[in-house]
Amino acid sequence: MTTGWTMKLRRFVEARLSPEGELGLHMTVGVALMLVAIVVFHEIAEAVMGMAQITVIDLQVAHWFNQHAVPWITSFLLVVTHLHGVIGAITLATLLGWYLHRKGADYWLFTLVITMPGVMFLNLLLKYIFVRARPSFDEPLLQTALSTYSFPSGHTATSTALYGLLAAYLICQTAPGAWGKRIAIALGAFLMASLVGFSRIYLGAHYLSDVLAAMAESYGWLAICIAGVSTLRRRRHIRQTK
Repeated sequence: MTTGWTMKLRRFVEARLSPEGELGLHMTVGVALMLVAIVVFHEIAEAVMGMAQITVIDLQVAHWFNQHAVPWITSFLLVVTHLHGVIGAITLATLLGWYLHRKGADYWLFTLVITMPGVMFLNLLLKYIFVRARPSFDEPLLQTALSTYSFPSGHTATSTALYGLLAAYLICQTAPGAWGKRIAIALGAFLMASLVGFSRIYLGAHYLSDVLAAMAESYGWLAICIAGVSTLRRRRHIRQTK
């Protein structure tokens, strides 16, 4: 009996770690990343709602940037933040979709189609669950009226998903063993998303914790979207080869 269960467990683990399996390594990694993201998001959300030390840091960071703003940095970050608003995100996602279509990357295009609307809806849902007020200042740097809640940051969530998806696609196109190039691509995507998040903090649209939670939210959603579509692709391939 023990040997039978041992063999079943061994086969299960081998299947979960198989690079070629329908529910193999890609799904294992995707689920693991999603769970890590959920834990990180939960910890941040719990700290924010419980008014823990992070909320004090949030206020200190927000007011420091508001009081020490540099005109040319403000102008640059205004461009960054406006380029990644709702209209900007839709435009960038459309351009990425066109690029993926031209490359014949149909499954990646499908991943984009479910990832971007999904992360926008999820972010809006979370905003209305946590209903955190935006930062407020006597002399705000951002003059645009903000109609939604603060936690988590929508700009950061959409840009993280967009650049993360692009990075994942580009990494999959690299030659086996090209780890330097893969790391550079991943780092570039992270820095772009971080720049958008920083623009929201600097301009006083969001707190630091809003941005960190948005990145966790988005990475978790992106991981499960990529893993899910990869499973769909593998399942279809297996059926076609039978």
